[in-house]
Amino acid sequence: MAIVYQKPKALTDATMHYCPGCTHGIIHKLVAEALTELNVEDHAVGVCPVGCSVMAYNYFTCDMVEAPHGRAPAVATGLKRAIPSNVVFTYQGDGDLAAIGTAETVHSATRGENITIIFVNNAIYGMTGGQMAPTTLPGQVTQTTPYGRDTNTAGYPVRVCEMLSTLDGVAYATRVSVDSVPNIKKAKEAIKKAFQTQIEGKGFSIVEVLSACPTNWGLTPVEALQWLRDNMMPYYPLGVYKDKTAEGVKHHD
Repeated sequence: MAIVYQKPKALTDATMHYCPGCTHGIIHKLVAEALTELNVEDHAVGVCPVGCSVMAYNYFTCDMVEAPHGRAPAVATGLKRAIPSNVVFTYQGDGDLAAIGTAETVHSATRGENITIIFVNNAIYGMTGGQMAPTTLPGQVTQTTPYGRDTNTAGYPVRVCEMLSTLDGVAYATRVSVDSVPNIKKAKEAIKKAFQTQIEGKGFSIVEVLSACPTNWGLTPVEALQWLRDNMMPYYPLGVYKDKTAEGVKHHD
């Protein structure tokens, strides 16, 4: 019998701990597929800091390193510089990457560190209870903004891809989503290209993935995906924000 589908070698058989409807599992699968298809899982190293994905070492077969909250790009920098032949990636949430880890993110990007960042944006702090994150939308209700995010006091959300694309050290920056099958396919292509960018030594790459958090949004899984489409996508447009393999190209889906 012909095999038409099988789990990527870079994923373990462990049952994931994520909430029902959480799209972290989809993103894990895409990362693992990219590692497997590029045949680099045996010399890949993932870095996970504090967040919902803190136990990702249970799910990937490649080497994994735990980092303090927000410090994954700094740890990844050390790992890549120590053994440049390794394929090094971080897997970070928005509270981690764009709040406590802002400095590490920006400076690893502007130095052009040859690492890949998988940035999961669900507009909220997931693991720590659902408080406002740097990416929380204006008017969005969270545990710490029960009346909605007030931009007069909390400021505006951080658009990470737009910000990082202005830095000379960034080789590839793109925003994707995992809300539908067509977008999941595009997300996989983007993740694979980000790894290929690193393999070719072109510098810093980041894939921002718009992701659902039904538990902390207080929605069903189906409602959460629609909320993502209706609210997050208009504020965070999908598309390539920088690609040094096609300089001057900037487009959105």
